[in-house]
Amino acid sequence: MPEESVKPEELRRVIQDQLRLSRRLKEKLAAAEARAHAPVAVVGTAMRLPGGVDHPRAYRDFLYSDDPDFRALSTIPADRPSLRAVHHPEPGTAGRSYVDRAGFLDDIASFDAAFFGISQREAETMDPQQRLLLEVSWEALERAGIAARRQDRLPVGVFIGAMASEYGRRFVTDGDYSRIDPYHSTGSGHCFLAGRVSYALGLSGPALSVDTACSSSLVAIHQAVRSLRSGECGYALAGGANLILGSELMVALCQGEALSPGGRSRTFLADADGYGRGEGVGVIALMRLDEAVAQGREVHAVIRGTAVNHDGASSGFTVPSGPAQQEVVRAALADARVEPSAVGYVEAHGTGTALGDPIEVGALDAVIGTGAEGRTEPVVLGSVKARIGHLEAAAGIAGVLKLVVLLGEESLPAAVQSGDGRLNSLIPWDQIALDVPRKAGAWRVPPGARVAGISSFGLSGTNAHAVLSGHVTAAAGGAAPEPGHPELLTLSAKDPAALAELTERVRTALAGRDAAGVAALCHTMRAGRVHFGHRLAVVGTDAGELVAALAGVRRGTGAPAVDRVTLTASGPDEVLEGALDVLARRFPGLAAAARGSAAPAGRLGGLLAALGVRTSAGPAGERDAAPAAYLKAAGEILPLVTDDPEAAPRLLAAALAALYHGGADLRLDRLAAPGARFTDAPTYPFQRKRFWVDEPEPGRPADAPAVAEASAPAPRDTAEVCGYLAAELAAVLKADGLLPIDVPFCEVGGDSFTAMMLTKSVEQRYGVELPTLDCPVEMPVGDLLVHLGDQLSAAMGWEK
Repeated sequence: MPEESVKPEELRRVIQDQLRLSRRLKEKLAAAEARAHAPVAVVGTAMRLPGGVDHPRAYRDFLYSDDPDFRALSTIPADRPSLRAVHHPEPGTAGRSYVDRAGFLDDIASFDAAFFGISQREAETMDPQQRLLLEVSWEALERAGIAARRQDRLPVGVFIGAMASEYGRRFVTDGDYSRIDPYHSTGSGHCFLAGRVSYALGLSGPALSVDTACSSSLVAIHQAVRSLRSGECGYALAGGANLILGSELMVALCQGEALSPGGRSRTFLADADGYGRGEGVGVIALMRLDEAVAQGREVHAVIRGTAVNHDGASSGFTVPSGPAQQEVVRAALADARVEPSAVGYVEAHGTGTALGDPIEVGALDAVIGTGAEGRTEPVVLGSVKARIGHLEAAAGIAGVLKLVVLLGEESLPAAVQSGDGRLNSLIPWDQIALDVPRKAGAWRVPPGARVAGISSFGLSGTNAHAVLSGHVTAAAGGAAPEPGHPELLTLSAKDPAALAELTERVRTALAGRDAAGVAALCHTMRAGRVHFGHRLAVVGTDAGELVAALAGVRRGTGAPAVDRVTLTASGPDEVLEGALDVLARRFPGLAAAARGSAAPAGRLGGLLAALGVRTSAGPAGERDAAPAAYLKAAGEILPLVTDDPEAAPRLLAAALAALYHGGADLRLDRLAAPGARFTDAPTYPFQRKRFWVDEPEPGRPADAPAVAEASAPAPRDTAEVCGYLAAELAAVLKADGLLPIDVPFCEVGGDSFTAMMLTKSVEQRYGVELPTLDCPVEMPVGDLLVHLGDQLSAAMGWEK
């Protein structure tokens, strides 16, 4: 039987279907490839570095200044007795360190424990690296305009590099473990560095602590970039921490002659004799570039590509491998889709060792120097290690933070200082396309075309390289605030002193700002900050008016005065319609709510709901000549619409200011003026106290922990029992006084460990066994004490 012939139109349809399928598959492959190489924006930075550097502008000033005295390096602080005890100036002395100088941080003991809801007991036990990372992570998010409300569980990943955790060793002396309590484990382990940040800030993305020795923080950034590209998180905090608190590593490095006797890394110099150690903490806030631009974030730099590898079988476990370094640089360039000849600057690992520097320079020249096709200008080399020391696990983040600064400047700083001698003669400088400048020089490419690399090599053999570029923010398409645009400026803090300090910082930041600058700062303070109980809010049309308003405003006490808000909108529809049109024009984020088919009064209610104002209908005609629309809250009339529709924006801002001051939970991101973007605004002023457990002096036993002896109250005296429990909880937390009873348990530093220790203390005092104190950490302190008192009464058989 003959085969049935295929009709031409059917064949044509099959071919067209296959072509469409092929196009879709190609589009999916192209999209997957684009995601795999998606550029990542640096949208916020924060740091604590030697030399008192604690702000991006301070870092910029430091990097571009001549520093013949190397002011960031200092002798061993007095509160590091073990480091002082092992020092001996003669290299080669067994069991001793010949180094007494490094890049130490100014103050690592002070911390705002109350801000993060951490008790004094726990704060004293925590590795200072954890404390510093909490503050620096918070600052990085604030500089990015990302409000990390704990209850929101933002999809932020945390990736932290670290290699040493030496603080916890002071709690054990000569086999005596009596000073160890439950917080010792969570206060000391590497894994808790990242986890602590995620827990305290309520972040739901991956939390990873990375230890690859000196490449740890750059590897952490590599992991953050991969996580953002894969969609594991929407934002990321990446960085590292390094403190020099114990003597063991210092002695070991000296015994291996890895350290410079003078305590300074002489990178690329002929007299390089080892690296100088340094301390530091740094964090960058990251997100995908396309999303950062869409959200109006300020992009400080762009991470184009990263790569990580290992030396493998080399000439020695701790000896760097030139071929492996070439491979990791090439891999990072491939990931970035950047030609080697495009790289204009490299922040080198540059430890300042006679062996390491020539190997690294040779590898770089082979890839991006003479080995780069089309190279017309030499690549500029530098290393911040020569100024602040080798920050070991935090070295990578210190270098990345430097690149972020340099990519936004018109010149590159000198790589060696005025008093430095000749360069390393083992490197053939006249035969390579790399340059180590002795004075500042201009970037020879425009900001958007600048490309820089950074290398970080771990003592364990793990190498990392990243490729960054500059970024030019596109113009907002003519969008700008109208003249006389009213801005709502909101400020808040957890206590009055912090609010007063923040107010002064903002007054200073406002000075001299034009309309766009004022709009950006106000938008950032409204939408890019978590709002706390102590508040103030002002309205103004320019910097001068806002500064003057801040000088005379009353501050909120934190007691929510707004418990019910009513909306009355009884004016003529045409009046309400006119006001809604003006609001939609002045505040583009409210346009969708202001316009639509619903009645004007309903749209006004929807607009308020979009700002977080929950209202109920209020009665009309409560007073003569009432506004066309108004709110009533805490007995106060707040006009919204009058006969003049152009007054509506300022009336709305003033009403929101009153509600904010009264404690209302508002969402003010839609109140941005046309063209307003997030900007670097003043960050939270932490109110620090000293939390520090001294090291036992060598040869002297540690003091035993003090045990508070409280007398048990009369068994049936309820008042005294309650007083005893309150005092005992304060003692467990090491609080300065009795705790407020209306504050949630978690906000005074309470957790499951606290509950366990409190229960055991009561059991020992009364000789009873109590049930596990299983209460929500959000329970007020007073309710928790009543609950424990009831358990005690039941166990003792007391009559209530």
